[in-house]
This record gives sequence, structure tokens and C-alpha cells, in this order.
Amino acid sequence: MINWKYPIRAVTLVLLGFVLPGLTFTGQAMADSCWNHNGSLMRLQAQGNQRWLSYEVPKPGLRNAGVQRGTLLFNGAKNGNWYSGTARVFSKYCPGSPLEYFVEGPVRGDQLQVTVTGTREVFNKCRPTGRYTTDTLVFTYSHQC
Repeated sequence: MINWKYPIRAVTLVLLGFVLPGLTFTGQAMADSCWNHNGSLMRLQAQGNQRWLSYEVPKPGLRNAGVQRGTLLFNGAKNGNWYSGTARVFSKYCPGSPLEYFVEGPVRGDQLQVTVTGTREVFNKCRPTGRYTTDTLVFTYSHQC
């Protein structure tokens, strides 16, 4: 005779394990750490090779540009010791409309610093100027969030 009470509980526990926040269907945990960037505290979230860097505590000057906790600065992927993806630049003249551009660069050997670089068009009060500049974004590990 089969006691259905126990198999149902076992199945329920397994299913709950796959729907808990921070887990993927493959059972990989989602990484979550805090990093310093240009006077702001950032939150790095990772799932598989995907990466997201968002503002945890933006420096005061960014609030005028519409940046707040949770605003996404970078999304992309980590392949080996290399990040590539989309970065954003914010302006007080265009709050809520960041300029997106491609960036890429290395992860330091000790995994405690990421430096990405990209070229973007320079805007003057939300208008393109036809000039370009190269931005370098440096993220240095701070602590587990």
C-alpha cells in the first residue's frame, strides 16, 4: 500500500526549491554583491553569465538626472574574464532618457574589479553634437549586499 502523504510532500518541497527567488531552474544561485563606482554604491546581480549593475546608493548629483535606487547602469554578459554589454549615461537635461552605448572590458585577475570602456556620442541638452567621447567605467568590489 502506498502512503500518498509523503510522496506529495516530497514533490512539493522539490517544486518549491525551483520557484524560490534567487534560484534558476538549473539550481544556480543568483549572485548579489555591492560595488563602488564613481562615488556611488552599485548592486551587481548575476545569473549564469548574465550581469546587471544598478544603483544601490547613487551619489547626490545623479538624482537630478532621474537616477534612483534600482536604476540600471549596465546589463550584459561575462565571458571568461571579460564583460560586454550596454551602459547608460544620465543627464539632468534628459531625466528618464539615458543614452545607451556598447562597453566591454576585463575583470581583474582577483575578480574584485571590473573595467569597461566604450565610445558614445556627446549630447548637449539632449541634442547630439556629432562629437564622440570614450567613457571608462570602473567597478570595485565593496561587500556582499
